[in-house]
Amino acid sequence: MDSLYTKAHIRESLDPRPSTPEDDMQWLAGASAEVVSRVRASFPAPRVPAAVLVPLVERETGLTVLLTQRAETLKDHAGQISFPGGRIEPEDKDAWHAALRETFEEIGLLPDFVEFAGYLPDHHVINRFSSDARGRLRQPRISTAHRRGRSSRCFEVPLDFILDAANHTSRQRKLGDLTIEVHDIPYGGRNIWGATAGMLMTLRRMLQSRGAASR
Repeated sequence: MDSLYTKAHIRESLDPRPSTPEDDMQWLAGASAEVVSRVRASFPAPRVPAAVLVPLVERETGLTVLLTQRAETLKDHAGQISFPGGRIEPEDKDAWHAALRETFEEIGLLPDFVEFAGYLPDHHVINRFSSDARGRLRQPRISTAHRRGRSSRCFEVPLDFILDAANHTSRQRKLGDLTIEVHDIPYGGRNIWGATAGMLMTLRRMLQSRGAASR
């Protein structure tokens, strides 16, 4: 079966430049302006800028999403599934280069095997980080020699699986006195949730609402 989305469609759907503050919080698309405003107010300020990579891997069977799972022995966010990336440091030229640097340091993905596809809107998280996620294409070459121990393993999930609403599980989450609906994506005994699932839901929404399908 052909993939639901082609590389051309993905490039057309993503933003060629970083988002503006008005473009963030797209994981709440469909919520009222009042709800979005109250959710914005619930996040701490100031926010620490961070950048993550959303690696889309070209396989013979179709595109997959490369994810990491943090080691169970870590003090913070043990076992959490996430995208490779981290804090933007002063020496980084921009968020793009920060994402490449952090990804190489975390999982050994060489920048030469990363092809820019576009940006997702900023995604604010409770721990004061603002993750500027962006899509990437090409099959990666990962060197375990460069891992710093922050992630216990990498794994891949078919993009079509992630984008299929039938594979999403909805639940309620409390933010102060506000209750909002969020989605988890169970796969292979793991559960993709939180900011990672939120960014994937934003990617799904952008692919469905922008660009022309290319077959």
